[in-house]
Amino acid sequence: MSRYFVGITGASGHRYAERMIVALVRAGHDVDVALTGAGAKVFLHELGVDAGAGGERLPNVLEGWLGSEVAQGVRAFASDEVGAPAASGTALTGGAIIVPCSMGTMARVAAGFSSNLVERAADVAIKEGRRLLLLPRETPLSEIHLENMLKLARLGAVLMPCAPGFYHHPESIDDLVDHVVGKALDRLGIEHGLGARWRGLRQPPSDEGIDPRREA
Repeated sequence: MSRYFVGITGASGHRYAERMIVALVRAGHDVDVALTGAGAKVFLHELGVDAGAGGERLPNVLEGWLGSEVAQGVRAFASDEVGAPAASGTALTGGAIIVPCSMGTMARVAAGFSSNLVERAADVAIKEGRRLLLLPRETPLSEIHLENMLKLARLGAVLMPCAPGFYHHPESIDDLVDHVVGKALDRLGIEHGLGARWRGLRQPPSDEGIDPRREA
């Protein structure tokens, strides 16, 4: 099995990162994880986990955050740990996933400017020709954002906005999160059981009761 790097930035949507890590470990893979400084603040706000200003406390809170079973497959690093394995191309990985990916992080990755471990891991993935998945959660998108996305796509990165579908009739927030994470795992070629797969349109038994305003 492979080892993947998961970078968490200051964009909203940290439940996506949490679910991604759990799914990777349960699929038999190892995970290295790091937060940016802004990511640590949003991490506390959205998940209620205090990882320290630069993620330096993340190794100490893994078990409480992910559970003991999943935590055994995860190594955590502070934002400034440039000596971490993911910072070097000689440390083989299955790829890097930045989820959620802020527009600031995306801009620096597109420019080849590595100010922290998350950005460096993405830079390594690009230069080594490895998989790089960026999952932004930002709207609306400016021309600058779109230009950075296009540049990264041309460099081989996969851009996957956190935009869940609704054709699978989600019943909870977890269903929406799983839909996005499942599509990311598909791009990595990892088998999973998250979400429902498309099996065709459901045909209504009759036209009775259909509001024509919804059909227009």
